[in-house]
Amino acid sequence: MTRKKLHPSVEQFKQFVREHPNLVKLVRAEESTWQELYEEWYLLGGDDPKWEKYKNGKTAEATETKDDVKKWFTQFSGLLKKMDANQMQYHIDNLSQAIGAIQGLLSQFQGSSQQQNDPAQEAPRDPFAFRKD
Repeated sequence: MTRKKLHPSVEQFKQFVREHPNLVKLVRAEESTWQELYEEWYLLGGDDPKWEKYKNGKTAEATETKDDVKKWFTQFSGLLKKMDANQMQYHIDNLSQAIGAIQGLLSQFQGSSQQQNDPAQEAPRDPFAFRKD
């Protein structure tokens, strides 16, 4: 049986995972996927300080505070993946209609209060209106 030759970046990532065995624990605990880790590794590079906690002998708790934002973003993106697009569109449409109704009410009240407050003010006359004899 012959083994398929992998893309060089995938081979590099596999070597990176061998050097950072705590990544395997992270995936097995379902806190991340191999795809997510690969994409982060590809974008950040292997020298990024984020990866220090996944090396041998290092615990994840030691540098947990550095990744709070990334954890939040991961959770948020997971939540977005679970959302139903049609339901979101329905709620956005309802919100848009409610905002439109409020704007309509405000414009009615502003219009009536301007008319009541300043009845002496007339519409500006056309400065170029000329009469023929």
